[in-house]
Amino acid sequence: MGNRPQVTVLGSLNMDISVTVPRLPAPGATVLGSAACFTPGGKGANQAVAAARLGAGVRMAGCVGDDDFGRQLLAALRAEDVDASHVRTVIGVPTGLAMISVDPAGENLITVAPGANHEVGAGEVTAAASRPDDVLVICAEIPVPAIKAALARARGVGARCVLNLAPAPAEAAAIVADGVDWLVVNETEAAAVLGRKVEGLADAGQAAAGLLAAGARHAVVTAGAHGAALASSTAADGAPLTIEAFRVEAVDTVGAGDTFVGALAVALAAGVPPGEAVRAAAAAGATAATRPGAQAGMPRPADILSVTGLTWSVR
Repeated sequence: MGNRPQVTVLGSLNMDISVTVPRLPAPGATVLGSAACFTPGGKGANQAVAAARLGAGVRMAGCVGDDDFGRQLLAALRAEDVDASHVRTVIGVPTGLAMISVDPAGENLITVAPGANHEVGAGEVTAAASRPDDVLVICAEIPVPAIKAALARARGVGARCVLNLAPAPAEAAAIVADGVDWLVVNETEAAAVLGRKVEGLADAGQAAAGLLAAGARHAVVTAGAHGAALASSTAADGAPLTIEAFRVEAVDTVGAGDTFVGALAVALAAGVPPGEAVRAAAAAGATAATRPGAQAGMPRPADILSVTGLTWSVR
């Protein structure tokens, strides 16, 4: 590989407040947990850190508040060599917060207070789309108009774009219908686009094919511990590809999906073929699940090799 792959992320930045609990609370229940842990997060920032640790040159576009949390999030990005010059500090609006409960099996329950992430607009879209040779990653913890504008700019210049519709907004189906280069969703998000339940790896393959018909050029549906499915309009036979999950001992699944997205973007930017890129992303996501924390648990190439046996294909 001659040149370092380049990735730009347009998305959210949150301070994560995590508590380990003996079980996830049912509606109306109170569960006592561990002391709260404050760590940098947000899907966009997580994806940026994941991509940087796996060999890409990364730029981040988004918004934080003019507060201590915002300053900590910016410092965390810079510590990972992520270019944060296009992250805008918004006066009078708090930085986004994510409240996370994690059980002993690594499953989680997350509530997000978007704060400054709701301020992402034309300036951030323009900054993110200013380098069409990058792979542009967009997460859905920002306003829908910004998502649509960024996708339109990417289509206009022929840029490669990975849209992670997480969480899936009410307009999810309409966003995909306008045309998406790479769409990455989990089972719940795929169901929101397709209007039907999606469960298990085989069903994920069928859903991925359905997402092509819905407007995606390449569609990835992740199915947690079962694996992931890829459908591509460029595939010779048109059949979905299912990729079994790497078997690992999960400690904390927070950030595993974001690691998958960041890793996929790096692999695509480096010219790795679609099927191999998704498998590499699955290995990165599985490795992240073996380590606590979101950004804290995101792997480097040596970690992926140690946990899954897969040699990261980007140098």
